[in-house]
Amino acid sequence: MSSRTFEQKQPQRRTSSGFEFFKGVGQVAGGTLLSLTMLTSSIVAGGLVGLAISFRNLPDVRQLRNFFPSETTYIYDIKGKLLASVHGEANREVVPLDRISPNLKRAVLASEDSHFYNHHGINPTGVGRAVVTNLAAGGVKEGGSTITMQLVKNLFLSRRRAFTRKLAEGVLAIRLEQILTKDQILEMYLNQVYWGHNNYGVQTAARSYFNKSAENLTIAESAMMASLIPAPEEYSPFANRKLAYQKQKEVLGRMLELNWISQKEYDDALKEEITFGRIRSFQGSALPYITNTVSQELAKKFGRETLLKGGMRVQTTVDANFQTMAEDTVKKWHKNLLGQGLSRNQIALVAIDPRTHFVKALVGGVDSRGSEFNRATQALRQPGSSFKPFVYYAAFATGKFAPDSTVIDAPVRYRDGNNWYTPRNYDGGFSGAMSIRTALAQSRNIPVIKLGKTIGMNKVVETCRILGIMSPMEPVTSLPLGAIGVTPIEMASAYATFANYGWQSPPTVIARITDSSGNVLLDNTPKPQLVLDPWASAATIDVMRSVVTDGTGKGAAIDRPSAGKTGTTSSEKDIWYVGTVPQLTTAVWIGRDDNRQLASGATGGGMVAPIWREFMTKALKGVPVQNFRPPSQFPRPKAN
Repeated sequence: MSSRTFEQKQPQRRTSSGFEFFKGVGQVAGGTLLSLTMLTSSIVAGGLVGLAISFRNLPDVRQLRNFFPSETTYIYDIKGKLLASVHGEANREVVPLDRISPNLKRAVLASEDSHFYNHHGINPTGVGRAVVTNLAAGGVKEGGSTITMQLVKNLFLSRRRAFTRKLAEGVLAIRLEQILTKDQILEMYLNQVYWGHNNYGVQTAARSYFNKSAENLTIAESAMMASLIPAPEEYSPFANRKLAYQKQKEVLGRMLELNWISQKEYDDALKEEITFGRIRSFQGSALPYITNTVSQELAKKFGRETLLKGGMRVQTTVDANFQTMAEDTVKKWHKNLLGQGLSRNQIALVAIDPRTHFVKALVGGVDSRGSEFNRATQALRQPGSSFKPFVYYAAFATGKFAPDSTVIDAPVRYRDGNNWYTPRNYDGGFSGAMSIRTALAQSRNIPVIKLGKTIGMNKVVETCRILGIMSPMEPVTSLPLGAIGVTPIEMASAYATFANYGWQSPPTVIARITDSSGNVLLDNTPKPQLVLDPWASAATIDVMRSVVTDGTGKGAAIDRPSAGKTGTTSSEKDIWYVGTVPQLTTAVWIGRDDNRQLASGATGGGMVAPIWREFMTKALKGVPVQNFRPPSQFPRPKAN
């Protein structure tokens, strides 16, 4: 007889959530033991009702109406691929009762509380039998706990086995049954109980033990799952496969004894070849640079407690395959640079879509397993000449300067406090009169300092703040040469704002967050704001195009229009290339964690631009070629 036929024929009790179960189940007892058990049961049941009045210091079970168990937070890529699960002690995913296999419900009830749908929190027969057993043994050997009693024990009481605690369980169970339906109690129990290997609740346990959802468990798998509850680590098939099958057989036997499965279902379950999963609770992240960044953002916004227990579902802005490509590119070039004498070098890469400011790739170093330090978001390094576009933008925004305005590259000296500051060019020489376009393309130092002094260094600082660069900076004469600390993600985001003609959204690696019920907690749909002058932004992109076509960034040239800037600091401690096309902006940095020189003659144009070129070539495969909008399409600001 199938279980479906059996369910149809049995007397049923329907609760508010619609799950139907059985009445009139068989009982195992007889003779003198039955009489003694019934007598003791009556005494215990009556005693508990009386004690319910006096147990005034017990927890208030009414709070369980709004109880939300701790749940694991899951982090996914933009296409829904699971990247990591983040949790504290309890690795749990809550599922409603109608998404739990009927096979598992039967198996658990058969194993733990076959009278569940007939009692009111305590089972007098079970309690009486436990009392007789415990009196005979001279101590607490058998619990006699119902599922309701087990639930209140897990939620409210210590695990110490004592008679007074058993009485408290009974009192709380009676109270709980008065405020929650049977289905609500069973659902809460199945999501609360510990199944071993840091799995709390049926869903994470089913995925761990059998690599499937709890709603798809077979009778054989369900019986094995149910058998774990008394001693999950001991009976686990991962710990002792032979014992696990033995315990499974005991639960199947109990289900057969209760007539909840047929003889054929029993036999088939014993013969079923179970495919086991693997322990999942402690596995690492697939993409740690992404998931660690996400976790830090979540902890900052919602608090660490919510991160570990809030059951959030986080969709990132990153495609896992795209991120893997970026990481592989960084690893490849790390090895190449070792061959060129750049020992102990680290590389960081950040790619941002300038239209949304969504992070598309974020690589914080050459090996996430070797170091958790994320240089893409945490390393404050000097940008060198890649800072210069901020100065030129500030000049363009005044309306007094344009890409072809003339600047003079000649010796100059400035008073700097009690000292004199004499800037120099990288090559030590001077080139005289030149356009701003040429000055940036050749990365001349003196013209950009002169321009910064002309417009006021405070305007440069203001521009940086608008672009999201929050590092400490003073309006000193050397500021245009990038003598401040910035992160690669700050540089990528700033250049992305230029590429979007002054429109900006906060850079983020999180697209959307919901709770486990699908309620939206955070929606990062881009809401761009115009923060820079569009003409000045387009002019900055226009002069940076000359860096690629005629200047220090020729090594970054790809098969489409691009704009960018190299960066090399004094003593070659930090080298950069930050560049963009209309659809993607990428910053690449190379340096050492101990802030020592990379190698004599190491430059952004010579060593970093080729990395950028290779990454962008792969990243833009299949993406249509698009031109930047020229400055002439925007109104030029009036000179002030």
